[in-house]
Amino acid sequence: MKLSLLRAARAALVIPVMLLMGTAAQAEKIRIALAETPSDELAAFFVALDRAKANGLDYEWTAFSDEELAIQAVLSGQMDIGFGTPYAAMQRSKAPLRIVFQLSKLKFFPVTSKAYDKLEDLNGEPILLHSRGGGTDSIANVIEARMGMEFGERSYVPGSSNRVAALLGGRADATIIDLSNKNKLMRSDAGENFNVLEMFDVEASDEALFANFNWIQENEEAVNIFVEALVSTYRDMHEDPTIIRRETNPDGPIGQLPGEILAELDGFYSDAVEAGLYDPDGGGRKAAQADMEWYAAAGQLVGDPAELDIEDFWYLAPLDKAKN
Repeated sequence: MKLSLLRAARAALVIPVMLLMGTAAQAEKIRIALAETPSDELAAFFVALDRAKANGLDYEWTAFSDEELAIQAVLSGQMDIGFGTPYAAMQRSKAPLRIVFQLSKLKFFPVTSKAYDKLEDLNGEPILLHSRGGGTDSIANVIEARMGMEFGERSYVPGSSNRVAALLGGRADATIIDLSNKNKLMRSDAGENFNVLEMFDVEASDEALFANFNWIQENEEAVNIFVEALVSTYRDMHEDPTIIRRETNPDGPIGQLPGEILAELDGFYSDAVEAGLYDPDGGGRKAAQADMEWYAAAGQLVGDPAELDIEDFWYLAPLDKAKN
């Protein structure tokens, strides 16, 4: 869902990549389902994986072409841990899925041509989004509910960079894009041709790490190592965003990205920390409650958010242990 301007050529098919690591924390490797190919926005995650490896975690990862495929891979048992916010699947499925860590917040930005100055101006106007039922679709739903308005025709183009290209090419006048692409567009020579519309603050999860609760209990040691590595990485990143570039393995999947992307890691993570994209404590109860409210308003959870039990969706023990 989140791609930089330099990643428009992402493969559309599943890309399996196996990393065989060190001494196993459990009898078998944990299998991780990514919802996109390795990118600058996954650099912090891979730094955390390297820290977990140093503490004995054995894992392999597979990059799926979108979040829904990653969710289905965990539901089917093909993968153990996945990327996504599978709240609708949690309510529909008999599989006891639980979130253990908030990887990023829904920090997306409505960007338009100069024809629009505020969100209300988009009432009845067409908008370009990532995917039906995805994060930008839920943002559009909540904007409509909060602003008492309704967008016109919704069209879907995966990848923020591709939607930026549509803006630049005059094929769209309004879209919702991620922090990285918003900053790159507005800092470019073409930035003066576009407006970033004022948006209400969102604490809800865009990407989270989730797994089957039964699997979590059977692999408690590995999950604890993983979550502890994520917490330490996110906290260090908030102290000094340049640590992500400095700890990125040059021989790993992020280190193999084009030099132009690697050169921007410090700027990307500095911007992301300043914008509040990442919670240094992994979200926890605050994120879980924000998710209840957001995804209920977005139509992906059924029921009164005040009456939904966050422990039906989150398993907080590993995060509580890591923060102590």
